[in-house]
Amino acid sequence: MSVARTDADIVEEIVVVAGRDLAITRPVDAEALLDEEAFEHEEYLPYWAELWPSARALARRVGSRALRGARVLELGCGLGLPSVAAALAGGRVLATDWSPAAIAFTERNARANGARLETAVVSWTEPDELAARGPWDLVIGSDLLYERRNLALVLAVLDRVADHAIIADPGRAASVGFEDAAAERWEVESDVDPGPPRIVLFDLHRRPPR
Repeated sequence: MSVARTDADIVEEIVVVAGRDLAITRPVDAEALLDEEAFEHEEYLPYWAELWPSARALARRVGSRALRGARVLELGCGLGLPSVAAALAGGRVLATDWSPAAIAFTERNARANGARLETAVVSWTEPDELAARGPWDLVIGSDLLYERRNLALVLAVLDRVADHAIIADPGRAASVGFEDAAAERWEVESDVDPGPPRIVLFDLHRRPPR
């Protein structure tokens, strides 16, 4: 990975996915984007503005697949790296995030890398709209389990919109128990991205009805 300054407010990082150099633009200082009023009332920190290791690991996983027209939904797309990778692998992608600024960066990064995808300002805690846009062949998300309460929220939205999902997680304390909880309703396989750092990829397939 390389980083190049592009102007006073943004930088460009080069991430290698499936043998291709992807140029991902992000804000220089995520903390400078903090909306104190939004945080006070909704606890919306600008996590989207960082290019997290989990996003890189998820991009490598989906970018190595032959998606060939599969309908792919990314939850909390942030800067859009996994969505871009999925689109370049042939997927018909909808990248979603609660933040309009995140969506703007995702669209910019898609254009820069020649990836065609759709975007929508939708939180992954609001599954009805996401389900209405389905059905989805694959639902993806990275670093969604950063708070303990998110474990149940993520499983709830997956239950509403997914039959197959891949979730990337760096092993934060809040994510402990996710695999066991998911296994109650999903067939779950997990493996570790070559990294570093250590990122676990959970591959979930819905259990058939009994």
